[in-house]
Amino acid sequence: MKPVHILLLILVAAVWGFNFVVIRLGIDNFPPIFFSALRFLFAAIPLALILPKPDVSWRIIIGIGLVLGVVKFSLLFLGMSVGMPAGLASLVLQSQAFFTVILAVLVYGDRPRPTQIAGMVVAFSGVALIASTVNGDLTASGLALSIGAALAWACSNLLMKKAGAVDMLRLMVWVSLVAPLPLLAISLAFEGWERDYQALTHVTWSGAGAVIYIAYLATIFGFAVWGAMIRRYGVATVAPFSLLVPVFGMSSAAIVLGEAFGPIRIIAALLIVAGLALNVFNPAWLRPRATAA
Repeated sequence: MKPVHILLLILVAAVWGFNFVVIRLGIDNFPPIFFSALRFLFAAIPLALILPKPDVSWRIIIGIGLVLGVVKFSLLFLGMSVGMPAGLASLVLQSQAFFTVILAVLVYGDRPRPTQIAGMVVAFSGVALIASTVNGDLTASGLALSIGAALAWACSNLLMKKAGAVDMLRLMVWVSLVAPLPLLAISLAFEGWERDYQALTHVTWSGAGAVIYIAYLATIFGFAVWGAMIRRYGVATVAPFSLLVPVFGMSSAAIVLGEAFGPIRIIAALLIVAGLALNVFNPAWLRPRATAA
Protein backbone atom coordinates (compact mmCIF):
# COMPACT_ATOMS: atom_id res chain seq x y z
CA MET A 1 0.00 0.00 0.00
CA LYS A 2 1.34 3.42 -0.96
CA PRO A 3 2.28 5.72 1.95
CA VAL A 4 -0.13 8.41 0.71
CA HIS A 5 -3.00 5.91 0.80
CA ILE A 6 -2.05 4.83 4.33
CA LEU A 7 -2.13 8.48 5.38
CA LEU A 8 -5.51 8.94 3.67
CA LEU A 9 -7.01 5.99 5.56
CA ILE A 10 -5.59 7.26 8.86
CA LEU A 11 -7.09 10.67 8.04
CA VAL A 12 -10.51 9.08 7.39
CA ALA A 13 -10.30 7.23 10.72
CA ALA A 14 -9.44 10.53 12.42
CA VAL A 15 -12.34 12.31 10.68
CA TRP A 16 -14.76 9.55 11.72
CA GLY A 17 -13.41 9.50 15.28
CA PHE A 18 -13.62 13.28 15.71
CA ASN A 19 -17.12 13.07 14.22
CA PHE A 20 -18.45 12.05 17.65
CA VAL A 21 -17.19 15.31 19.15
CA VAL A 22 -18.92 17.13 16.28
CA ILE A 23 -22.16 15.24 16.95
CA ARG A 24 -22.02 16.46 20.54
CA LEU A 25 -21.68 20.05 19.27
CA GLY A 26 -24.50 19.47 16.81
CA ILE A 27 -27.02 18.17 19.32
CA ASP A 28 -26.11 21.05 21.62
CA ASN A 29 -27.38 23.37 18.84
CA PHE A 30 -30.21 21.36 17.24
CA PRO A 31 -32.81 18.85 18.39
CA PRO A 32 -31.12 15.46 17.77
CA ILE A 33 -33.54 14.06 15.15
CA PHE A 34 -33.67 17.39 13.33
CA PHE A 35 -29.87 17.49 13.32
CA SER A 36 -29.83 14.03 11.73
CA ALA A 37 -32.28 15.21 9.05
CA LEU A 38 -30.00 18.16 8.23
CA ARG A 39 -27.00 15.85 8.03
CA PHE A 40 -28.56 13.66 5.36
CA LEU A 41 -30.15 16.54 3.49
CA PHE A 42 -26.80 18.25 3.00
CA ALA A 43 -25.04 14.94 2.25
CA ALA A 44 -27.53 14.25 -0.57
CA ILE A 45 -27.85 17.73 -2.08
CA PRO A 46 -26.41 18.67 -4.53
CA LEU A 47 -24.40 15.48 -5.23
CA ALA A 48 -27.52 13.41 -5.97
CA LEU A 49 -28.11 15.78 -8.90
CA ILE A 50 -24.60 15.08 -10.21
CA LEU A 51 -23.80 11.45 -9.37
CA PRO A 52 -25.88 8.80 -11.17
CA LYS A 53 -27.87 6.29 -9.15
CA PRO A 54 -25.75 3.21 -8.33
CA ASP A 55 -26.66 -0.06 -10.01
CA VAL A 56 -28.72 -1.18 -7.02
CA SER A 57 -32.47 -1.69 -6.70
CA TRP A 58 -34.56 1.02 -5.06
CA ARG A 59 -35.63 -1.57 -2.50
CA ILE A 60 -32.04 -1.87 -1.24
CA ILE A 61 -31.44 1.89 -1.31
CA ILE A 62 -34.65 2.63 0.61
CA GLY A 63 -33.96 -0.19 3.06
CA ILE A 64 -30.46 1.08 3.86
CA GLY A 65 -31.73 4.65 4.03
CA LEU A 66 -34.38 3.76 6.59
CA VAL A 67 -32.32 1.38 8.72
CA LEU A 68 -29.01 3.24 8.62
CA GLY A 69 -30.17 6.81 8.13
CA VAL A 70 -33.38 6.92 10.14
CA VAL A 71 -33.07 4.20 12.80
CA LYS A 72 -29.32 4.03 13.48
CA PHE A 73 -28.59 7.74 13.60
CA SER A 74 -31.80 8.57 15.46
CA LEU A 75 -30.84 6.10 18.19
CA LEU A 76 -27.24 7.32 18.28
CA PHE A 77 -28.09 11.03 18.42
CA LEU A 78 -30.83 10.44 20.99
CA GLY A 79 -28.47 8.31 23.06
CA MET A 80 -25.83 11.01 23.07
CA SER A 81 -28.44 13.60 23.98
CA VAL A 82 -29.66 11.67 27.05
CA GLY A 83 -26.36 10.58 28.53
CA MET A 84 -23.83 8.85 26.26
CA PRO A 85 -20.44 10.59 26.21
CA ALA A 86 -18.97 11.13 22.75
CA GLY A 87 -15.82 9.10 23.36
CA LEU A 88 -17.70 6.10 24.74
CA ALA A 89 -20.19 6.35 21.87
CA SER A 90 -17.34 6.01 19.35
CA LEU A 91 -16.28 2.85 21.17
CA VAL A 92 -19.62 1.17 21.89
CA LEU A 93 -20.84 1.72 18.33
CA GLN A 94 -18.07 -0.58 17.08
CA SER A 95 -20.00 -3.51 18.54
CA GLN A 96 -21.87 -3.37 15.22
CA ALA A 97 -19.13 -5.65 13.86
CA PHE A 98 -20.15 -8.43 16.23
CA PHE A 99 -23.87 -7.90 15.80
CA THR A 100 -23.22 -8.25 12.07
CA VAL A 101 -21.60 -11.64 12.62
CA ILE A 102 -24.52 -12.79 14.80
CA LEU A 103 -27.13 -11.61 12.29
CA ALA A 104 -25.24 -13.26 9.43
CA VAL A 105 -25.43 -16.55 11.33
CA LEU A 106 -29.17 -16.14 11.95
CA VAL A 107 -30.13 -14.84 8.50
CA TYR A 108 -27.67 -16.45 6.10
CA GLY A 109 -26.52 -19.45 8.12
CA ASP A 110 -22.90 -18.27 8.03
CA ARG A 111 -20.46 -20.08 10.30
CA PRO A 112 -18.41 -17.67 12.40
CA ARG A 113 -14.67 -18.25 12.63
CA PRO A 114 -13.30 -19.21 16.06
CA THR A 115 -11.53 -15.84 16.16
CA GLN A 116 -14.83 -14.04 15.60
CA ILE A 117 -16.41 -15.93 18.50
CA ALA A 118 -13.41 -15.12 20.70
CA GLY A 119 -13.56 -11.49 19.58
CA MET A 120 -17.25 -11.26 20.50
CA VAL A 121 -16.63 -12.67 23.97
CA VAL A 122 -13.74 -10.26 24.60
CA ALA A 123 -15.53 -7.21 23.18
CA PHE A 124 -18.88 -7.76 24.87
CA SER A 125 -17.07 -8.21 28.18
CA GLY A 126 -15.73 -4.69 27.54
CA VAL A 127 -19.26 -3.41 26.89
CA ALA A 128 -20.36 -5.05 30.15
CA LEU A 129 -17.56 -3.20 31.96
CA ILE A 130 -18.78 0.07 30.48
CA ALA A 131 -22.30 -0.76 31.66
CA SER A 132 -20.93 -1.16 35.18
CA THR A 133 -19.84 2.51 35.11
CA VAL A 134 -23.37 3.87 34.53
CA ASN A 135 -23.47 6.93 36.76
CA GLY A 136 -23.38 10.67 36.21
CA ASP A 137 -22.09 11.29 32.68
CA LEU A 138 -23.23 7.86 31.41
CA THR A 139 -26.88 6.87 31.74
CA ALA A 140 -28.50 3.48 31.21
CA SER A 141 -30.80 4.90 28.54
CA GLY A 142 -27.89 6.51 26.69
CA LEU A 143 -25.98 3.22 26.68
CA ALA A 144 -29.04 1.20 25.61
CA LEU A 145 -29.82 3.58 22.73
CA SER A 146 -26.20 3.45 21.55
CA ILE A 147 -26.21 -0.35 21.58
CA GLY A 148 -29.48 -0.20 19.65
CA ALA A 149 -27.76 2.06 17.10
CA ALA A 150 -24.98 -0.52 16.74
CA LEU A 151 -27.58 -3.24 16.14
CA ALA A 152 -29.31 -1.09 13.49
CA TRP A 153 -25.94 -0.51 11.83
CA ALA A 154 -25.42 -4.29 11.73
CA CYS A 155 -28.81 -4.73 10.04
CA SER A 156 -27.82 -2.17 7.41
CA ASN A 157 -24.56 -4.10 6.86
CA LEU A 158 -26.61 -7.11 5.74
CA LEU A 159 -28.44 -4.88 3.27
CA MET A 160 -25.07 -3.53 2.09
CA LYS A 161 -24.04 -7.13 1.44
CA LYS A 162 -27.09 -7.56 -0.81
CA ALA A 163 -26.08 -4.42 -2.70
CA GLY A 164 -22.88 -6.15 -3.78
CA ALA A 165 -19.80 -4.40 -5.16
CA VAL A 166 -21.02 -0.85 -5.80
CA ASP A 167 -19.47 2.58 -5.67
CA MET A 168 -19.65 3.46 -1.97
CA LEU A 169 -19.85 7.23 -2.49
CA ARG A 170 -22.72 7.02 -4.99
CA LEU A 171 -24.56 4.57 -2.74
CA MET A 172 -24.22 6.79 0.34
CA VAL A 173 -25.35 9.89 -1.56
CA TRP A 174 -28.48 8.16 -2.84
CA VAL A 175 -29.13 6.49 0.52
CA SER A 176 -28.94 9.97 2.04
CA LEU A 177 -31.86 11.02 -0.17
CA VAL A 178 -34.13 8.58 1.67
CA ALA A 179 -33.57 9.74 5.25
CA PRO A 180 -34.39 13.51 5.45
CA LEU A 181 -38.18 13.39 5.00
CA PRO A 182 -38.86 10.56 7.51
CA LEU A 183 -36.47 12.18 9.99
CA LEU A 184 -38.11 15.57 9.55
CA ALA A 185 -41.55 14.00 10.08
CA ILE A 186 -40.34 12.30 13.28
CA SER A 187 -38.76 15.54 14.48
CA LEU A 188 -41.91 17.56 13.86
CA ALA A 189 -44.01 14.93 15.65
CA PHE A 190 -41.82 14.48 18.73
CA GLU A 191 -39.48 17.46 18.94
CA GLY A 192 -41.96 20.04 17.67
CA TRP A 193 -41.71 22.59 14.91
CA GLU A 194 -41.07 25.33 17.47
CA ARG A 195 -37.77 23.76 18.55
CA ASP A 196 -36.73 23.11 14.95
CA TYR A 197 -37.62 26.66 13.88
CA GLN A 198 -35.86 28.13 16.91
CA ALA A 199 -32.71 26.15 16.11
CA LEU A 200 -32.70 27.26 12.47
CA THR A 201 -33.34 30.93 13.19
CA HIS A 202 -30.73 31.04 15.97
CA VAL A 203 -28.08 28.87 14.35
CA THR A 204 -24.56 29.38 15.68
CA TRP A 205 -21.23 28.99 13.95
CA SER A 206 -20.61 25.75 15.85
CA GLY A 207 -24.01 24.40 14.83
CA ALA A 208 -23.52 25.26 11.16
CA GLY A 209 -19.99 23.87 11.26
CA ALA A 210 -21.26 20.63 12.78
CA VAL A 211 -23.74 20.13 9.93
CA ILE A 212 -21.08 20.84 7.30
CA TYR A 213 -18.53 18.56 8.97
CA ILE A 214 -20.84 15.59 9.45
CA ALA A 215 -22.38 15.88 5.97
CA TYR A 216 -19.36 16.63 3.80
CA LEU A 217 -16.29 15.46 5.72
CA ALA A 218 -17.59 12.44 7.66
CA THR A 219 -20.05 11.26 4.99
CA ILE A 220 -18.92 12.42 1.53
CA PHE A 221 -15.14 12.62 2.00
CA GLY A 222 -14.97 9.64 4.37
CA PHE A 223 -16.94 7.20 2.25
CA ALA A 224 -15.39 8.42 -1.01
CA VAL A 225 -11.87 7.64 0.22
CA TRP A 226 -12.90 4.45 2.07
CA GLY A 227 -14.71 3.07 -0.99
CA ALA A 228 -11.85 3.97 -3.33
CA MET A 229 -9.32 2.25 -1.08
CA ILE A 230 -11.49 -0.89 -0.82
CA ARG A 231 -11.76 -1.05 -4.61
CA ARG A 232 -7.98 -0.66 -4.90
CA TYR A 233 -6.74 -2.89 -2.06
CA GLY A 234 -9.70 -5.00 -0.90
CA VAL A 235 -11.69 -5.13 2.35
CA ALA A 236 -9.15 -7.28 4.23
CA THR A 237 -6.42 -4.65 3.79
CA VAL A 238 -8.57 -1.58 4.49
CA ALA A 239 -10.80 -2.85 7.33
CA PRO A 240 -8.07 -2.83 10.05
CA PHE A 241 -7.86 0.97 9.80
CA SER A 242 -11.36 1.13 11.35
CA LEU A 243 -9.72 0.06 14.62
CA LEU A 244 -8.35 3.60 14.83
CA VAL A 245 -11.82 5.21 14.90
CA PRO A 246 -12.51 4.69 18.65
CA VAL A 247 -8.89 5.64 19.40
CA PHE A 248 -9.35 9.00 17.69
CA GLY A 249 -12.90 9.28 19.08
CA MET A 250 -11.90 8.82 22.71
CA SER A 251 -8.73 10.90 22.51
CA SER A 252 -10.46 13.83 20.77
CA ALA A 253 -13.34 13.69 23.26
CA ALA A 254 -10.83 13.87 26.11
CA ILE A 255 -8.94 16.79 24.54
CA VAL A 256 -11.86 18.85 23.21
CA LEU A 257 -14.71 17.99 25.57
CA GLY A 258 -12.67 17.15 28.67
CA GLU A 259 -14.15 13.65 28.98
CA ALA A 260 -12.47 11.60 31.69
CA PHE A 261 -11.90 7.86 31.37
CA GLY A 262 -11.30 5.97 34.59
CA PRO A 263 -9.38 2.68 34.84
CA ILE A 264 -12.49 0.53 34.25
CA ARG A 265 -13.41 2.36 31.03
CA ILE A 266 -9.83 2.23 29.78
CA ILE A 267 -9.75 -1.54 30.36
CA ALA A 268 -13.13 -1.80 28.63
CA ALA A 269 -11.78 0.14 25.65
CA LEU A 270 -8.77 -2.17 25.40
CA LEU A 271 -11.05 -5.22 25.50
CA ILE A 272 -13.34 -3.89 22.75
CA VAL A 273 -10.43 -2.91 20.49
CA ALA A 274 -8.81 -6.32 21.14
CA GLY A 275 -12.09 -8.01 20.22
CA LEU A 276 -12.26 -5.98 17.01
CA ALA A 277 -8.67 -6.94 16.20
CA LEU A 278 -9.51 -10.63 16.64
CA ASN A 279 -12.50 -10.17 14.34
CA VAL A 280 -10.34 -8.53 11.65
CA PHE A 281 -6.96 -10.23 11.77
CA ASN A 282 -7.78 -13.93 12.48
CA PRO A 283 -4.43 -14.70 14.15
CA ALA A 284 -2.88 -18.08 13.35
CA TRP A 285 -2.81 -19.34 16.95
CA LEU A 286 -6.62 -19.28 17.05
CA ARG A 287 -7.24 -20.85 13.66
CA PRO A 288 -8.51 -24.44 13.64
CA ARG A 289 -5.76 -26.85 12.71
CA ALA A 290 -6.09 -28.38 9.28
CA THR A 291 -7.02 -32.04 9.40
CA ALA A 292 -4.83 -34.54 7.59
CA ALA A 293 -6.11 -35.58 4.22
